[in-house]
Amino acid sequence: MHAEAPIIEIRNVSKRFAGVTAVEEVNLSIAPGELHAICGENGAGKSTLMKILSGVIPDYEGELYLKGRPVRFQGTRQAEAAGISIIHQELNLVDTLSVAANLFLGRELRGWLGQRDDRAMEAESRRLLAELGCDLDPRGLVGALRVGDQQLLEIAKALALRSEILIMDEPTSALTEAEVQRLYRVIGQLRQRGVTILYISHKMDEVFHLADRITVLRDGRVVKTLVTRQTTPQEVTRLMVGREIEAVDFGTARQPGELLLKVEHLSLPWPGHARQWRLKDISFELRRGEVLGIAGLMGAGRTELLECLFGAAPEPYQGQMLLRGQPVRFRHPREACAAGVALVTEDRKRLGLFPAMNVAENISLCILPRTGAAGVINRRREWSWAAEAVQRLAIKTAGLAAPITSLSGGNQQKCILGRWLLTRPDVLLLDDPTRGVDVGAKAELYRLIDQWVREGLGVIMTSSELPELLTVCDRILVLAEGRLTGHFTRDQATEEKIMEAATQLARRDD
Repeated sequence: MHAEAPIIEIRNVSKRFAGVTAVEEVNLSIAPGELHAICGENGAGKSTLMKILSGVIPDYEGELYLKGRPVRFQGTRQAEAAGISIIHQELNLVDTLSVAANLFLGRELRGWLGQRDDRAMEAESRRLLAELGCDLDPRGLVGALRVGDQQLLEIAKALALRSEILIMDEPTSALTEAEVQRLYRVIGQLRQRGVTILYISHKMDEVFHLADRITVLRDGRVVKTLVTRQTTPQEVTRLMVGREIEAVDFGTARQPGELLLKVEHLSLPWPGHARQWRLKDISFELRRGEVLGIAGLMGAGRTELLECLFGAAPEPYQGQMLLRGQPVRFRHPREACAAGVALVTEDRKRLGLFPAMNVAENISLCILPRTGAAGVINRRREWSWAAEAVQRLAIKTAGLAAPITSLSGGNQQKCILGRWLLTRPDVLLLDDPTRGVDVGAKAELYRLIDQWVREGLGVIMTSSELPELLTVCDRILVLAEGRLTGHFTRDQATEEKIMEAATQLARRDD
């Protein structure tokens, strides 16, 4: 297959942002019909390179060739017209529009008099979503969807274009295992149709399951292109980071301290839904100096539970919560923050970042009242605290004044963590904190979490990756359809036991 003339050639491509080199002198050839994986740490230049290829970034040095002909796309429309589409890691959806309207945004179907044909778009939306095994309502608002469903919608958008070349940037970062398997089947169908796929992922099991070849980027440069069957995950990881990734060892066992948080019989109503309850009769405790994991399939209630604890639930909850022995009921995140509770959301782009602000402003946002007096912000003090967070978390940035959007996904996540740590919380809620973060940065975050809990923090953490919970957590609770179905200590927990508990109610209903 790879003896054919390349469908894509990237020649000496470079791109710089505000003095920071994102990609430098990249040369790469992609064969027709292959699935070519692009691997590298956060900030290695993967997404930048794909944005150049898909017309998102038109200003760069170097040359692109498509089927032997030079091209330079001035926007995504030109790239799509040439047969190239991209599924972005950061979701690009309009919250206030319906599922169908998002799927056909900018290329709406028209009736014979030229009017928009909503019925046809809804029917085609159902067909496209059915390909992914997804039962979203085409008329439902996108803003009401969870991140996993939005991710599936982004994939469906790309499928709707019937492109010859499809770029997938971390397409499974918010998907459950069952949804990942459905995506694999769709990828198989696309390949049978001859579609060329460029696939970015930090998950080595995905890369080795799907890819024909793997190109590794590091610091904006191509390190090596390998044939998948002739290499190993360990070699690819070593090439990505320039060193061997050691297994995370936290040393001596943690010693949990005093009781920080106690939740008793928490239930969250679900008005108008057949299930009636998003969460039902949840009770647990969190101690100072421990990490409590929350496992469960998509829709199990992991995010809803953290939202209740942070005063951000869509409905008033029933039950009781005690923080440091005192009853609390937060009606707004502001109250939770003042009481020493912080939340890092799963949706970094929509709920975590302020794209119009720079790095310092994103980090200092929650402690502005402490930086000055009489309503006047002391910029020197603000930037001093932001600089402290950048240093403590080893955030890679061109400077405190750099746009937050110029940072890699992993470093953006560190900025959000730094923001909440400046509030000096007692309880830190982490909702899938390593989503879209590479293997090296994940290990770094694990060590930071361990350091924080040893300093006396209590952490509640969800994750869609069971090995992550097994690595980091002292105890793991399992939710299924809003109910608590399992509770395991570190010594008891295995992937098999957790999955059995996570599917318990679903099996009972079959």
